[in-house]
Amino acid sequence: MAMLRAALLQLNSSDDPAENLPVTLKMIREAAAGGADFVLTPEVTNCVSESRARQREVLQCEAEDITLAALRGEALRLGITILIGSLALRTDDPDGRFANRSFLIGPDGRIIARYDKIHMFDVDLGGAENFRESAGFRPGDRAVIGDAPFGRVGLTICYDVRFPHLHRALAKGGAAILTAPAAFSPVSGAAHWHVLQRARAIENGCFVLAPAQCGLHRARAGRARRTYGHSLAVSPWGEILIDGGEKPGIFPVDLDLGEVEECRRKIPSLLHDRPFRGPGDE
Repeated sequence: MAMLRAALLQLNSSDDPAENLPVTLKMIREAAAGGADFVLTPEVTNCVSESRARQREVLQCEAEDITLAALRGEALRLGITILIGSLALRTDDPDGRFANRSFLIGPDGRIIARYDKIHMFDVDLGGAENFRESAGFRPGDRAVIGDAPFGRVGLTICYDVRFPHLHRALAKGGAAILTAPAAFSPVSGAAHWHVLQRARAIENGCFVLAPAQCGLHRARAGRARRTYGHSLAVSPWGEILIDGGEKPGIFPVDLDLGEVEECRRKIPSLLHDRPFRGPGDE
């Protein structure tokens, strides 16, 4: 059986990319020293901010982003695969919106795959928990699988977890691991986080790796945001292998990739999808 040691980083990123980078690098090095071949960071690793003015001040385009450059270099130096859960990045879009982009980096430092978050978190949870991600970020339009040294990895980000058809397409495309980096709301997190991640793993017979932001995030501008934490690794059978709780940390987990084939053999639901007519179709 193919074994893989992964490590999920649970971060408490501020709205200052230069301040966050040394913390992230230190944790990656510690994870690699502990034997991790695959290290994953959360959504918006470089900058957690709800201030569009602050984002315009500190965010960079992909070619100039300090976090991307540093983590590519670290993957090469350590000889490991890194999933940068996502970076908030400037784009050349005429409306000035940013990209929420995930990167799979190979042990040679090259970008294996990049994925722009498709589903925007536009919700009203009540109180201060109201979000309009689409006001500042433009959605992607393409599902992405990356071929890592240990297998095929399907990329998703946070709110994507509520859209099972995306995960189905990734699994049918050959993904054995689904990544779900997040900066989840505490309100919806307490109600839905665990069950959604387990459901995506079970229905597709995949490992789900979900590194998360946690705690109250320091903000030099705008409102300080709070996120749920509880980084998760879930087996293809739906077992929670690790739960990172509510504080920053490094959470290693050993994955037997042979479990994917075993679970899909026992319940081959990926082979049982059938076309059907919709409720209003004649």
